Amino acid sequence: MLEIKEVDRKVMLRLTGILVFRLLFCLWIVEVADGASDRADISLVSMDLTVPPVVYGEPVPGKRVLQALPQYSDSNVRHAMYLPTDWKKGKTYPVIMEYAGNGRVIADGTPCLGYGISGGTGFIWVCLPYVSQDRKSDMKNWWGDVNATVAYCKETVRLVCREWGGDAGNVFISGFSRGSIACNVIGMHDDEIAGLWKGFICHSHYDDGRWSGTDAAGAVERIKRLGRKPQFISNEVPVVEKERIEEYLRRICPQGRFTFVTLPYFNHTETWVLRDIRERDLLREWLRRQITSEKDEAMVVPLWPGQPSRFVENVPSELQNEHEQISRLSIPSIAVHVQQ
Repeated sequence: MLEIKEVDRKVMLRLTGILVFRLLFCLWIVEVADGASDRADISLVSMDLTVPPVVYGEPVPGKRVLQALPQYSDSNVRHAMYLPTDWKKGKTYPVIMEYAGNGRVIADGTPCLGYGISGGTGFIWVCLPYVSQDRKSDMKNWWGDVNATVAYCKETVRLVCREWGGDAGNVFISGFSRGSIACNVIGMHDDEIAGLWKGFICHSHYDDGRWSGTDAAGAVERIKRLGRKPQFISNEVPVVEKERIEEYLRRICPQGRFTFVTLPYFNHTETWVLRDIRERDLLREWLRRQITSEKDEAMVVPLWPGQPSRFVENVPSELQNEHEQISRLSIPSIAVHVQQ
């Protein structure tokens, strides 16, 4: 009799454990499903742009052509230049320089920020390499030889402006993931290169000293070179990364001019710029205002605590309305403007 009761007790405990496990599993499914409603999949949004392939040959409007600086002609180090479809000799065009994320090289043709932002017209777009230590190849991961990578960037900017109509007063640096970090690591490596840029477009990650080959002190030194130049900083959800970057910049660069956008998509990709979404419109409008503004005034909405309300006066009414609409879409913030 005692043995039967002991068996019954073990069976009941086992059944109870199974029921508890199933209940917890169901609660987890509900939580995941609920969270997923706020984390859309960008791949389900149709593209309205197709990035042109990388080809060899002479640069012509509408083509993305591999080129090498003279000293790299016998290596695999190349940059890719795209002349817009409306390019004409003798005219000048703003320039978007782009750095790729890890796992990519120029020749594979995957970088696409500059093309998505411009739509293929009105801007010269150049994808830049990370030069290897032996100066023979474009690095798939991280920076290669930083000094060589910086030197390649400087010379390419000069080349594009001198020979292809790049507007030296409207050159922007951009990047995704590793490339986003490179906007500072490479783009503000020294005073000379920092002086090339009208603004920065950083998508997904930021240079704060946490990444390969960087440290906190170096990141702070680089950000000092930013001055009043604006940065557009975007991230995918969740918003933890955006909040961390915002807090970091508020602490070390309180005089900076930063615009933050969090996309409502979970995908770690720059291909959102190839889709007709509101965040791309915001980026294009931000860029247009940087180009047309002699005073370099940012398109911003004050979001940090304690910001003077007078900064709202610098924001056109249609953009204030845009901010309200974006907020309703659960995008945590659009922009941050700090000290004039």
